[in-house]
Amino acid sequence: MKKILMSLIIAGSILGCKKAPKKPAESQQDSTHVQQKVSGETQKDDNRKEAITQLNKEILEILKNKQYHKLSAYIHPEKGITFSMYAFISPQEDKHFSRAEFEKYLPTKTLFTWGAMDGSGDLYKASISDYLSKWVYCKDFTTGKLTYNEFGVVGNSLNNLREIYKNADFTENYIKPPDEEHPMDWNTLRMVFEPYQGKYYLIAIINDQWTI
Repeated sequence: MKKILMSLIIAGSILGCKKAPKKPAESQQDSTHVQQKVSGETQKDDNRKEAITQLNKEILEILKNKQYHKLSAYIHPEKGITFSMYAFISPQEDKHFSRAEFEKYLPTKTLFTWGAMDGSGDLYKASISDYLSKWVYCKDFTTGKLTYNEFGVVGNSLNNLREIYKNADFTENYIKPPDEEHPMDWNTLRMVFEPYQGKYYLIAIINDQWTI
C-alpha cells in the first residue's frame, strides 16, 4: 500500500513539472511572417511605381522632341496601343494599333479617323505623327503635375479608365489653367501600362480636357 501511495506522489510531481506550450512565441512568429509579407508587397509596389513613372517621363520626352519612332519600343508587344481623344474610352471606336502597325504607318501620311470633335461632332482625321504632335502633345506635359494611379482633375466628360483597364496602372500629367479668367482651359495626358514578361508597356494614351 505504501509503495502504491509513493508511486502516485511521484507521478503527480512529474506531471506538475510539465510546462504549457508557449503560444505567445508562436503568435510572435506569425506576426513576423505577416510583417515580412506586407513589407515585401510594399517594396514591390514602390518598385512598380518607380518603373512606371520613369516610363512616363521617357515617353513625354519622346513626344516633346517628336522622336516618334522611339515610341514603338514602349508599346505593348501583344496588346498594342489605343488612343482616346477624350476621357471617355470607347474600345469599339477609339483608334488602336499593334506595334507592327504603328511602325508601318508612322512614316507615312496615311490619314486615320481618331474620333469626333467635342462640340461640332466633326471627325478628326490626321496622320499618326500629326495626331501625336497636334492632339496628344498639345501642351508641354513635361511641366505638368504627375500623379500615379490617381486622378488629379475631374472634368465634365465621363472618365471610365478604371472600368476599361481594371488591372492596369496609369499616370496622369496635368496642366493647370493659365489664369483665373480661364478656369476651364486645362489639359491632361494619361498613360496606361500593363506588364509583359517582367516589364511594363504602354497600352493606351488618353487625353482629357473640359468638354461641352
